[in-house]
Amino acid sequence: MNQPNRPSAESSPPAPNAKSLTDLVAIMSRLRGPGGCPWDREQTSQSLKPYLLEEVYEVLEAIDAGATSALKEELGDLLLQILFHAQIASEQNQFSFDEVVKDLADKLIRRHPHVFHQTGDVSSITTSADVNRQWDQLKQQEKSTGEGPPSLLQGIPKISPALQRAFQVQKRASRGGFDWASIEPALEKFKEELDELYSATAEAIQPTSDSALPQQDLNNQENIEAELGDVFFALVNVARFLRVNPEEALRRATNKFMARFHFVESQAASEGKGLSDYTLSQLDKWWEAAKQQERQSSPPSDRIEGTPT
Repeated sequence: MNQPNRPSAESSPPAPNAKSLTDLVAIMSRLRGPGGCPWDREQTSQSLKPYLLEEVYEVLEAIDAGATSALKEELGDLLLQILFHAQIASEQNQFSFDEVVKDLADKLIRRHPHVFHQTGDVSSITTSADVNRQWDQLKQQEKSTGEGPPSLLQGIPKISPALQRAFQVQKRASRGGFDWASIEPALEKFKEELDELYSATAEAIQPTSDSALPQQDLNNQENIEAELGDVFFALVNVARFLRVNPEEALRRATNKFMARFHFVESQAASEGKGLSDYTLSQLDKWWEAAKQQERQSSPPSDRIEGTPT
C-alpha cells in the first residue's frame, strides 16, 4: 500500500532528462510541489542561507585546487541555490527565475554601454579602470533614491566578510578620487597605526612575577580592539595598492598554515607521539621542513583582485 500523499511509482511522472535551464526550473518546481520532496518543500529563503554560503566557499575551494570536474559540480550546486530561492519567490508571487535572468541581462547591457553602443562616445573607455569608474557611476544612478546625493559606498553588503568589505569600501572611495597617489603614504599610515597598537598594548599588559604570561587590563580592551581594527584597515589599503585581494591573501595564508601544521602533526604521529611531547625547537624544525617541501613542489600562485560589484 502506498503511503498517504505520495504518488505510486506507476502514477508518478518519469524523471525529466534535463538539458536546459527551463528543464531545471521544472525539476525544482516539481520538488517543491505536491508529491515532491518533503525536505525541499519545508525550506525557506532564511533556512537556505547557510547552504548558499557553503556552496560559494566550495566553489572557491575547487578553483584553488584546479579541479575542473569538481568546479563543474560545485557551480551546479551553487546554481541549485539560485533556483531554490527563485522558486520560493515564484510561489509567493514575488518574482520568477525568468525575471531574475531578464533583470541580469538588462543590467549587463545597461552597465556596458561601451560594448553595446548605447552611448555616442565610447572612445573614453579603453582600460579596466575606465570600466570600473563607469560601472560605479551607472550603479550610483540606478540606486539613487532622490533623498540626497548618491554615495559611492552604496550597495556594499554589511554582512560581507570584514576584510572584503573594507577592500570594497576603499576601492569605491579611490574611484571617487579619495586616495593617495602612491603606496608610500599607505605604508606610513600602516606603520602609524601599528605604533598606536603597540602603545595601547603596552599600557594594558603588565608582566607579573609569578607567571610567564602577562596579565591584560580588560578595561583597555575596547581601545586595543579599536587600534587593531585600524591596523587591519590600513593593511587592507596597502593590499589594494599592491593589487592583492586581502580576503584571498588571508585565505591562502590560512590554507598554507594548515598544510604545514598537518605536516608537523604527521611527523609526530609517525613516531607515535603528539605535539606536546616535543619541544618548540623540534616542532620548528619540522615546520621549516614543510616550508622547504612547499618550495620544491608548488609553483607560485596567481594573485586575484576583486571585480566590480
